[in-house]
Amino acid sequence: MLIDDVSIKIKAGNGGRGAVAFNNIKMALGPTGADGGKGGSVFFEGVSDLGALNQFRYRKELKAQKGGNGKSQFNDGADGEDLTLKVPAGTVIHNLTTGLDFEITSIGQKILAAKGGQGGKGNFKFRSSVNTTPEEFQEGLPGQEFELRLELKLIADVGFVGLPNAGKSSLLNELTNAKSKVANYPFTTLDPNLGAYYELILADIPGIIEGASDGKGLGIKFLRHIERTKTIFHFISAESSDPLKDYNIIRAELGAYNKDMLAKPEYIFLSKSDLFSKEEIAKKVSSLAPLEKEIIPISIHDLESVQKTEKILRKIIKEKISA
Repeated sequence: MLIDDVSIKIKAGNGGRGAVAFNNIKMALGPTGADGGKGGSVFFEGVSDLGALNQFRYRKELKAQKGGNGKSQFNDGADGEDLTLKVPAGTVIHNLTTGLDFEITSIGQKILAAKGGQGGKGNFKFRSSVNTTPEEFQEGLPGQEFELRLELKLIADVGFVGLPNAGKSSLLNELTNAKSKVANYPFTTLDPNLGAYYELILADIPGIIEGASDGKGLGIKFLRHIERTKTIFHFISAESSDPLKDYNIIRAELGAYNKDMLAKPEYIFLSKSDLFSKEEIAKKVSSLAPLEKEIIPISIHDLESVQKTEKILRKIIKEKISA
């Protein structure tokens, strides 16, 4: 199961306490208490693994290491180790404590989420001409701690959308090395699946139903994954008794969730075209004439239609490179 929305608590390390100590070497009196070490900080780093948020399913509180306490003879405490948490590229980090949001948009991107506390001063730092044997010291400062919500929004070049069982997963498998589950029943795909077609990332978004933007079916859980896709491949099953209605259902749900998604470049495919005669497919295509858009019949068993789809993908690659 893909975890794409999870809440956690993070805590940076506290700074170490400063030391109170005096020189024990004969004829060399004076304070030698050293400073405490700095507490470790908490960072987030982007990785390619879509399942990276699964680590937080049972680990809800994460802490960086505390700084070491100062010692005598000017030996400062050791700095605490930083904690780096790996999250998928496309993760939005909502800081519920401060109200600020941060985004991890690329692999290798690293951001500071919670800063470690500064170490306290030892008594050596408090010496003066009028106080040659100070016993003052400082406790280390506390590290920052926050409550966070981690929300994954896939970053893909092309998003496959459509009602359940519209043939999206089958085409993804055909075009890439993805191994999406395929079967002849609704909601076969319960998690988003990604595949690579040369320079493009293709995302198979689980079936959307009417009312998804209000939480019905798989709900808005997967609508968020379409927000960042640059191009939409819209699949309508040739088995549908009303292809135009199916199209309008998906468009209505996309618009209800985020109107900006309606402005994305869109290609419309009439999938599973091998199940019907050319005359029947022509009627299905005619029923979509009010859209005034090109309708592309496609079947994974029809090499010509798959090649036409690949031609579209190569065009998108060319546009991506020249952008």
